[in-house]
Amino acid sequence: MRMEDVTYVERAPLTDAQLNALFAVAWHGHTDKRFGPVLDRSLTWVTAWQGQHLVGFVNVATDGGAHAFVLDTTVHPGLRRRGVGRRLVAAAVERARAAGAAWLHVDYEPHLDAFYRGCGFRPTAAGLLPLN
Repeated sequence: MRMEDVTYVERAPLTDAQLNALFAVAWHGHTDKRFGPVLDRSLTWVTAWQGQHLVGFVNVATDGGAHAFVLDTTVHPGLRRRGVGRRLVAAAVERARAAGAAWLHVDYEPHLDAFYRGCGFRPTAAGLLPLN
């Protein structure tokens, strides 16, 4: 996949089919699920698009107070290592900050440590990022 014309949209309308298609190519063993109930409870989500094709996604959950959580950072395998994921996470950070969160948490597997460090997270047992 070529890196041309990727656009980023906050809270874009999404269908389960779009998200399941992205997750199916990005995550080994993904099984289809309903995303509507999750997004209904989210602070926000950010999407990356090439034309009409969903190529990236990140969800931001919240406790409604000081804590927000990065979930499901996903980039189409054909666009990985080109800055799409970092742009998605940067938008998530800014939205959580604007909503008044004091901390942004992320849990991740060890092979993603360099990615999340590059996004500004410092390693802790909880993957905690101070936002102020």
